[in-house]
Amino acid sequence: MTSHVTLRVDGQVARVTLSRPEKLNGLTIDMLNGLTAAARHIASDNSIRVVVLSGEGDTFSTGLDFAAAGKDPARVVANFIPLPWLGTNGFQEACWAWRRLRVPVIAVIQGRCYGGGLQLALAADFRFTTPDAEFSILEAKWGLIPDMSGSVTLSQLIGIDTAKRLTMTGEMFDGFYAKEIGLVTQVSADPEADASELIDQILSRSPDSVAATKTLFDKAWSMVPRRAFGLERRLQLRLMRGPNFAIARKAGIDKTEPQFKARSI
Repeated sequence: MTSHVTLRVDGQVARVTLSRPEKLNGLTIDMLNGLTAAARHIASDNSIRVVVLSGEGDTFSTGLDFAAAGKDPARVVANFIPLPWLGTNGFQEACWAWRRLRVPVIAVIQGRCYGGGLQLALAADFRFTTPDAEFSILEAKWGLIPDMSGSVTLSQLIGIDTAKRLTMTGEMFDGFYAKEIGLVTQVSADPEADASELIDQILSRSPDSVAATKTLFDKAWSMVPRRAFGLERRLQLRLMRGPNFAIARKAGIDKTEPQFKARSI
């Protein structure tokens, strides 16, 4: 982590915050590396069951800070080189690392969410925002394309024609429109409260089934049906052999609150 990316663990919930409010949480190379480091730290801790991504202040993130990045072009070039064992470069991994996690990731979005900031939010499993939040695939303004995993995450969530239009034009749109096209999960005046409600629901379920669900839907998306069905079977067998299945079953029969063990998947 860095001074501009903070990680706080509250019980079973990890909270990762972009903490550069004086620059509208514009992303620097250090912050991108800090995001990747935070994701890897969370991946190593099986007691963490949910992650919340947010921005300090009244803005989620305005994307890459080109002025800051331009001061060290060598680091920009280095981060552009892909890592063969991951298939991503440093820019992409700062976002895609959250998809790699086996626990659900929730982005709480307020204010502006542009460019690389939007691509980070898209890497989450769920996005909660306000009606007046402002979104843009701002790369179009600079004559660029989204290259921090956004081509994959954006096209998974919305129609390809809408994805192309928003990427070609860089037009601004609010939380209501983001919900209308399927870019966000929920819109309300208090997205933090919505996130907390979902967290409570997730924590009431087996950490193994939650992890398996994320794996199943993320992987089945790009599989032919035959392979997806095979993945269903393999994951189900692992769940049925694990301790948390027995705990959930007993709690259901006894009508008691389950006390789950740490995630084993």
